[in-house]
Amino acid sequence: MSASPTAEAVLRRLEWTVMRRLDGLLHGDYRTLFRGYGLDLADLREYQHNDDVRHIDWNVTARMDTPYVREFNEEREVAAWFLLDLSPSVDFGSESVRKRNVSSEFVAVLARLLTRHGNRVGAMFYGTEVDKVIPTRSGRRHVMHILHEMRSRPVAKQSTPTDLDVLLRASHDMIRRRSLVFVVSDFISRPGWADTLANLSQRHEVIAVRVSDPLEREIPDLGLLVIQDSETGEQIFVDTHDKGFRKRFAQLAEQREEELRAAFRHSGVDALELATDDDLGDAIMRFADLRKRRSQLAAGGGMPQHMGRA
Repeated sequence: MSASPTAEAVLRRLEWTVMRRLDGLLHGDYRTLFRGYGLDLADLREYQHNDDVRHIDWNVTARMDTPYVREFNEEREVAAWFLLDLSPSVDFGSESVRKRNVSSEFVAVLARLLTRHGNRVGAMFYGTEVDKVIPTRSGRRHVMHILHEMRSRPVAKQSTPTDLDVLLRASHDMIRRRSLVFVVSDFISRPGWADTLANLSQRHEVIAVRVSDPLEREIPDLGLLVIQDSETGEQIFVDTHDKGFRKRFAQLAEQREEELRAAFRHSGVDALELATDDDLGDAIMRFADLRKRRSQLAAGGGMPQHMGRA
C-alpha cells in the first residue's frame, strides 16, 4: 500500500490544477468570493462603463442626477479563520474520497489564495471539543502546516453526537478582530448551533462550507447491509433492496436538507456546497457566481434606465 501524499505534494497539485483554473476564471480577483471586508471609503467619482454596480452611491446619484460610484482602499491585511469540524462523520466517503479530503483541499486552496495576497489565515480544530488552534499567519509554509494537521489528524472516536455550538462559541471568544470566517463542516450535529452562527455573522463575514456525500442523500439498492453511525458507533441491519426503506431514507434526507437551508437563512450566511463526487473548482466558481448575483441584487438589481446614457 502506497503512502499518502504529503501536504507539499497535495498543495503543489492544487496550485497547478484548481488554483490556476480559478485564476483564469476569476481574472485574478479572488475578492469576487467575498463581499468586500476590510475596505475604507476613499473617494466618489462618476460611474464609468464596466464599473461594479455594487459600488454605486444611490444617495449621491439621486442628488446629482448622475450615477456616482464609491472607490475604496483595501486594508493591507485581512485575517481569515477556518473553523474545522473534524468529528468522526467527516471521515465518511462512499467512494475513495472522504469528506475530510474534500475539506482539506478546500482549505488549502482558499488559504493559499488569501495568503499569497498578503493576508493571514488561522484554524480551529474540533473533534470532540476544540483541541487545537493555529494562530493566523501568512505564507505558503503556514498553509502547508494547516493542511498537514488536517490530513494527519487521527480519526476522532466518540460516543456522543457532534455539537457544533461548542466550536462556534469558542470562535466567538477567540476571534476578536473582524475577520473572514469559514465554518467547514458536514453540519451533522446536535441542534442549537444556528443562533450562535447568527451571532457570529453579526461580527464577522461568515461563510458556511457544507461538505456532503451522495450516500447521505440517497441509498442505492445494495441488498442487506450493516450501517454504522460514525458519531455514536451504533449499528443497524437494513435491507436496501426494500423500495419503501429507500424512499423513507430519501424523504428524511430531504427534510434534513430543508432544515439546513432554513438554519443558514436564519443565520444570515451563504453556504458553499462541497460534495465528494463534485469538482472543487466548479463548486467554488458556482459559489462565486452566486455571491456576485446576490450582491448585484442587493445593490438594486442592476442599473437604472438613466445609467444607460452615462
